[in-house]
Amino acid sequence: MRIGIFAGEVIDRGGTLHDLVAAATTAASQGFAGFWLPQIFAYDALTTLAVIGREVEGLELGTAVVPTYPRHPMMLAAQALTTNAACQGRLTLGIGLSHQLVIESMLGYSFDKPLRHMREYLSILGPLVNEGSVSFTGETLSGNGTIEVPGSVPCPILLAALGPKMLELAGTEADGTITWMTGPATVADHIAPTIRAAADAHERPAPRVVSALPVLVTDDADAARQRAARAFAIYGQLPSYRAMLDREGAEGPADVALIGDEDTVADAIARMGEAGATDFLAVEFGIDEPERTRTRALLRSLL
Repeated sequence: MRIGIFAGEVIDRGGTLHDLVAAATTAASQGFAGFWLPQIFAYDALTTLAVIGREVEGLELGTAVVPTYPRHPMMLAAQALTTNAACQGRLTLGIGLSHQLVIESMLGYSFDKPLRHMREYLSILGPLVNEGSVSFTGETLSGNGTIEVPGSVPCPILLAALGPKMLELAGTEADGTITWMTGPATVADHIAPTIRAAADAHERPAPRVVSALPVLVTDDADAARQRAARAFAIYGQLPSYRAMLDREGAEGPADVALIGDEDTVADAIARMGEAGATDFLAVEFGIDEPERTRTRALLRSLL
């Protein structure tokens, strides 16, 4: 199982673009497999990765994830191919629906029939990224045209998928999935078998299962879980993540966070690989330098 760094924590601490480049440089020098950014209400993830890709060598650079509704798939394809050219072919494009609260209440789009939306979206995005042209007319999305970005190559597309139908779509139309707030039992019993069965049925390559969870190495696990409960509280309220927490038998996000001493956290990360994760994204959430240093040291020891 590959281990990468999810850099949302740098953004949460008010990090500048320079800080993100520095964080990626450190991750590369320490031997991590990848450096991933969220698309939240801050930096544009793909633009930032294009900058990082020009400065930092050797790392896979990924988005986890770009919401689809605000960007037409032809526009996203052009941006992804441009970013991949800047990254010398190291981009992995993670996309997802986001949430009804964001799409309808904040952006004013309809969240009606999200599975249909994503199926049509991938019917446009996939051909453009992989072949450079598309001819598709759907119920709500259409794409007819070509995109040519000299120096770029196709990039893998991962779909944030948690429900059975979305996982089947990820297995048949994308290169894998990205999960968040999804524990090892749910990955083993639901995520991995569902997406792999879909890929097998369509004779596609084995899909990636990229699993992200909060990580903190500490001797005061109880206090750390209280902090995690506060920091990640919103994810226990969003329906898609709530469903995964319920599958896991978890009361809230703090119960799936990987918290404890070195042996405890190392064992928990190993369980993710045993459950079927091909990649683990460490979402570090230490509040001071000693916590961050200790957590990173443990992660490095597992590479």
